[in-house]
Amino acid sequence: MDPSVENSVRAVRRSKEEKKVLRKQLKASHTLLKHEGINTAPLPTKSLVVANGGLGNGVSREELSAALKEMGEVEALIMPPHKPYAFVTYRCEESARKALVHLNGQKLQCGENSVALYLSYVTSVTCEKEKSVPLPEGLVLVEDFVSPEEEALLLAAIDWSSTNDDVTAQKALKHRRVKHYGFEFRYDNNNVDKDKPLPAGLPEECLPVLERCLRNGHINIMPDQLTVNQYESGQGIPPHVDTHSAFEDTILSLSLGAKTVMEFRHPDGHLVPVVLPGRSLLVMKGESRYLWTHGITPRKFDMVPACDPQSPAHATSDLGTNCNLTLSKRGTRTSFTFRKIRHEPCHC
Repeated sequence: MDPSVENSVRAVRRSKEEKKVLRKQLKASHTLLKHEGINTAPLPTKSLVVANGGLGNGVSREELSAALKEMGEVEALIMPPHKPYAFVTYRCEESARKALVHLNGQKLQCGENSVALYLSYVTSVTCEKEKSVPLPEGLVLVEDFVSPEEEALLLAAIDWSSTNDDVTAQKALKHRRVKHYGFEFRYDNNNVDKDKPLPAGLPEECLPVLERCLRNGHINIMPDQLTVNQYESGQGIPPHVDTHSAFEDTILSLSLGAKTVMEFRHPDGHLVPVVLPGRSLLVMKGESRYLWTHGITPRKFDMVPACDPQSPAHATSDLGTNCNLTLSKRGTRTSFTFRKIRHEPCHC
């Protein structure tokens, strides 16, 4: 083909691609205005809205930040909860212009998937914060309650080789692996047979942890029942309240391995998501034990506060109030739930 003709063909192809990107960019701008009330700006500014680049679209802060930082120094990156877009503010206008030129219409790889980003200038960047919500009454979260060495010992103490022949239990537990110690929790009637303790008591590796709970005032009597749940990525447990008549007031849940988000829901519908880091202890008593349901939604990613090196402490709840969020890929999590069998009628 004649070089001049070949160049003309390339120019036409490039022009078609540019027009396609422009159409999608305009469509994204119209969608943002219609559904979110976000006005894009016709003239260059230091700030951009990144359509399709939000947490709600499966994009993590780390993935988006890496692409944006290649264009210049980023002053702020705001990713509103559950939204399919993000905001970025650069140190200078030239960096924002460079980002729009080079990233507009480009695909960003997000794990196994990719999303096409569409950028537009904005004059202001906002993240509407909801009112801060406290943890449910009676709920206490203690981070780093056990050491990495204790975590390894506890995980090694669980023998998963024995199988459960109870068909009802197998159906109930198809979304996770479960092991009982002390007493078996029966999923056919959501209770325990108090007259039939299991041959072996709680693993001896649990004793130092429970003694620490006693010393710290989290419990005032030693538990005699342990349920170990193992969740793979994508698995969860339906919202529930632990049976009142089966167990005493306080329930301890020790999270080992990967972190996850547990959701507490009040009867009025109010939802409080709580991040459970690995090696953390969750203490449930009072309303959090008897009134609120708790559960884990089956999914492969959780929305969690981003780790900020300038601020080591981070909130473990009120995820909806924080714009400094990211996506956390779930891994294998093993929970040790300790309870004390109730031998007298429930007073509720």
